[in-house]
Amino acid sequence: PLQFLSYLSACDRLLKQGYEEGQVEEAMEMFQYSEKKAAEFLHLLAQFNDMGFQQNEIKEVLLLCGNQRERALEELVMK
Repeated sequence: PLQFLSYLSACDRLLKQGYEEGQVEEAMEMFQYSEKKAAEFLHLLAQFNDMGFQQNEIKEVLLLCGNQRERALEELVMK
């Protein structure tokens, strides 16, 4: 029960930052419920989305690059 509560409060904090619920839940699952990694992922996803990259490509590249911004950007530009 305690883990579930910490998961809910982490999701709540991310939602309050303006991320969509579906994306928050997906990011939390992808990173084994690490709020820090999920937050990095969501931040970069939004940033690259604003640059005009496709969301599915961004997700794939961020996972491959472990949320490393510069490496992910290089991969996206090369696609």
